[in-house]
Amino acid sequence: MKDINIEKSSIDEVGFIDVAIDPTLDLFAEIERLKKEKNAIILAHYYQEPDIQDVADFIGDSLGLAQQAEKTDASIIVFAGVHFMAETAKILNPGKKVLLPDLKAGCSLSDSAPPALFKMFRDKYPDHLVITYVNCSAGMKALSDIICTSSNAQKIIESLPKEQQIIFAPDKNLGAYLNKVTGRNMVLWNGSCMVHEIFSLEKITKLKVRHPKALVIAHPECEEVVLAVADYIGSTTGLLKFSQQSDANEFIVATETGILHQMQKSNPFKTFIPAPPNNSCACNDCPHMKLNTLEKLYLCMQYEQPEILMDETLRIAAAKPIERMLQISKKYGL
Repeated sequence: MKDINIEKSSIDEVGFIDVAIDPTLDLFAEIERLKKEKNAIILAHYYQEPDIQDVADFIGDSLGLAQQAEKTDASIIVFAGVHFMAETAKILNPGKKVLLPDLKAGCSLSDSAPPALFKMFRDKYPDHLVITYVNCSAGMKALSDIICTSSNAQKIIESLPKEQQIIFAPDKNLGAYLNKVTGRNMVLWNGSCMVHEIFSLEKITKLKVRHPKALVIAHPECEEVVLAVADYIGSTTGLLKFSQQSDANEFIVATETGILHQMQKSNPFKTFIPAPPNNSCACNDCPHMKLNTLEKLYLCMQYEQPEILMDETLRIAAAKPIERMLQISKKYGL
């Protein structure tokens, strides 16, 4: 492919490099070649499409991806996920180039917590420590004391004195679940994930009738009525590990459908059924996660654009609560 002058303004309009690709090109082979030539690593979230997961160097949830970003020796980090994840990688690696295949791969949960509004909310509780779920912008992280993920949130909360008052943001469902399992009374910001709030309890109940031996496994971002019927509640990685270790052969999975690819690969003789939504859609895909494609990933690596850039003052402020999370995670072997 001949060199093409990619102007930043043209990328900003669509969010990705819009260049025609030779249909005969073996994208899997080309991506492997570019990884070696550019000393690049591809980090992919479990919710990415199967082709992207299959070319990634590391697949994980938010905690695992943050840990990999912190310790990588690669010169270029290609983040196949959403914007806040790529931002986190840049916060932890200011000297490395961090790329995101589509800049418009956002997050409904992150969007539900604008930093300016959250600052006013936080200022009402001056004695409260702020624990913020990693699914938020760099601006939100900079207003926080500790970042957490669904994998380590309970341990982080339990590591603090019981008398310590806490604000938890931005996910109200995860926060309510954590209040229940830790016995806390954290003040919750009213945010949520569009995918995890769409599951239908009525349809899950009907599925259970047709599959009486199936276990319901759910992410704690789901609403309380769904969590109440779950046989296991855990992070994305936790759900995957449970499906591998359980003696059950059928699972109704209440989280984004991307994880089913890894579940099926590691458990080829088990059956995984996506929990049905309360609309007419056949599946529960995150529209933001699915903006990334194998073609965009290839072009992103070829031209090293779009790149995540960040103000250094903001980066330093956002790094402190992330580093505190990573320290606590190491202490508890998470």
